[in-house]
Amino acid sequence: MSDPDHQAPDFSGLDGGDAYQTAEDAVREVAGWYSAQIIAERRQPVPDDERVQELRDRRETALADAARLTTVGPDEASRLAALYAARLKELTEP
Repeated sequence: MSDPDHQAPDFSGLDGGDAYQTAEDAVREVAGWYSAQIIAERRQPVPDDERVQELRDRRETALADAARLTTVGPDEASRLAALYAARLKELTEP
């Protein structure tokens, strides 16, 4: 599932920065990764429709979390930042 050409941003400094911006950046990176995977799967000679749907569902969850960032407190923003930073690392590391 990893893309060797994509260098994952480093979100390790979550405590010292703006939690909302960090969370937004991490969530959007993950949503972008899912979008790229959807495109790649659709370009396959025989696309896996189940995989495309799973990727779409996960992207929609990420986008919903991004939209929620305008209504959550700093603790939830920090939690989402950490969650999506870890997910991005998991998705992009070989």
